[in-house]
Amino acid sequence: MTAWQVIGMLVGAVVLIYMASQFLREPGAALMNLLRGVIVGVVAILLINLIGQPYGFHIALNPFTAALTGLLGLPGVAALAAIHIWVI
Repeated sequence: MTAWQVIGMLVGAVVLIYMASQFLREPGAALMNLLRGVIVGVVAILLINLIGQPYGFHIALNPFTAALTGLLGLPGVAALAAIHIWVI
C-alpha cells in the first residue's frame, strides 16, 4: 500500500468519525441537513440533465448519486459531472 492510499484512508476515517459524531450529537439536525443536501443535489442533477440534453450530456439519477449529492452537496454534483466528462 502506498503512502497516498494510507493518507486517503486516514482522511476518510476522520470524515466518517466526524459525521457519526454529528449524527449522535443532534440526529434530527443531521438528518435534515442530509435531506436538504439530497433535495438540492437532485434538483441540480435534473437541471444539468435538462441543460445538457441537447449536447448529449446526462448524469444518471439513482440512489448512489442522490446519496453522494446529499453528503457533498453542490460540490458532489460538480464531481459527478467531472467524472462523467473524464470517464465517458
